[in-house]
Amino acid sequence: MSSFQFKRFTIQQDKCAMKVGTDGVLLGAWAPLDNHPYSILDIGAGTGLIALMLAQRSGAEQIDAIEIDDAAYEQAVDNFENSPWGDRLFCYHAGLDEFMEEPEDEYDLIISNPPFYTEDYTTGNEQRDKARFTESLPFEDLVEAAGLLLSEKGVFCVIIPFKEESHFIALAAEEGLHPFKITRVKGTPATDVKRSLLAFSFTQNTTPAITELTIELARHDYTPEYKELTRDFYLKM
Repeated sequence: MSSFQFKRFTIQQDKCAMKVGTDGVLLGAWAPLDNHPYSILDIGAGTGLIALMLAQRSGAEQIDAIEIDDAAYEQAVDNFENSPWGDRLFCYHAGLDEFMEEPEDEYDLIISNPPFYTEDYTTGNEQRDKARFTESLPFEDLVEAAGLLLSEKGVFCVIIPFKEESHFIALAAEEGLHPFKITRVKGTPATDVKRSLLAFSFTQNTTPAITELTIELARHDYTPEYKELTRDFYLKM
């Protein structure tokens, strides 16, 4: 599918290795905005989906994204320009290390749906591998960037495999970041927890609010919780 129609914007994705998927939609819809961010950074923009969702959900004046892949960068720029929020969205064509060399701003919300296939295999498609494998954006680098670029009252949000949750929380703690909201995601009631949605801040000694979200009761029979979370975006919710 070369395009994906949401309620208020369209994602063109013919140039991108990683298409619109549940992980990105979950993160874009779930990320807490209680701190009313003025500035947002999406690390690894892909199609630009998450930045666009946050433009729809928030009044943030500055929404920046970074994307290293040439084709994905071009696609994100096009999707930004063709959205209702083009004046608030900007994509940098850069890797994270390059972007961090001269950080100009602090951000009130930093968000990332990072690549996380750490196993030693490749698909044979270099573009797709770059989008999916942690080598192109190691968790350590992502957490370090968040520690450096996040404002004092900022929030850092990711979606990662559940099996990586404790490791990621430990990495974040080294940068002074502590989880305050955790949602563990299952595909159906009968399956194991597959993903963790994590929100961090610099505030210590808070016990994180931990919840569980199930996406479907059966194939295409979505749970009320998932419908509620995504109804502002999906056409059929």
